[in-house]
Amino acid sequence: MTIQAIYLPHLLSFSNRIQCLIIDENISGLETLTPVRGDITVRHGGTFLEVTVKAETIITFICDRCTQNYNQRLILDTSEIIWLDKEIDEPKKIPQEREVAWEDLSETLSPEGHFEVEKWLFEQLSLAFPLRRLCGNDCQPPFENIPENEINLDGRWSALEILKRQLSQ
Repeated sequence: MTIQAIYLPHLLSFSNRIQCLIIDENISGLETLTPVRGDITVRHGGTFLEVTVKAETIITFICDRCTQNYNQRLILDTSEIIWLDKEIDEPKKIPQEREVAWEDLSETLSPEGHFEVEKWLFEQLSLAFPLRRLCGNDCQPPFENIPENEINLDGRWSALEILKRQLSQ
């Protein structure tokens, strides 16, 4: 089952222009051990949408240091303002290279369009992934305890190994 998109003109007819969704779903394109559980609130502010989410799931990562699999809980507690712009669907002539102002770095949707809840949730969860994926504070690289003379180095690294020895003397 997928999370239905919200048709923005219908959101104007809701009480206080707010729609609350309870989430207990797997998100397509995101492999998790548990469904994403939580709630999303979408508020139509006339010229913008205010989207707030509190949700969590458990995902399996590969440790950057020891390459072992480990599970980690991802917790979302965030909100975003998405601007509504009538001209967003009109084709624009944009040069291939241009300077982008800070004001242009925002999400925009057509006020007559849909808000793709599942896509937005996928993006927010992806942004919540840790930059350094370590299975624990005491994690050791797999070659940490092997003596240097027992490690078979690729011959292409021999010049670097010679430089390393020279610098350590």
